[in-house]
Amino acid sequence: MGEQTQFEPGQRAPNDGDYMEVGEDSFHMGINNPKHVTLRKGQQFPETSNHNRKWKKVKQFH
Repeated sequence: MGEQTQFEPGQRAPNDGDYMEVGEDSFHMGINNPKHVTLRKGQQFPETSNHNRKWKKVKQFH
């Protein structure tokens, strides 16, 4: 099984990191003003802007 990549509000963060909202059309059109959060492992994800959105880890480019 693969690692979960999208998370519901109330779930706990699997790792430290920056997460942002993604939604139903986000891959094609983007989301206007998506929320961003920085969480530590085990912290709960906050509510999203609407019920169709989820949280996804932001990839870090070094």
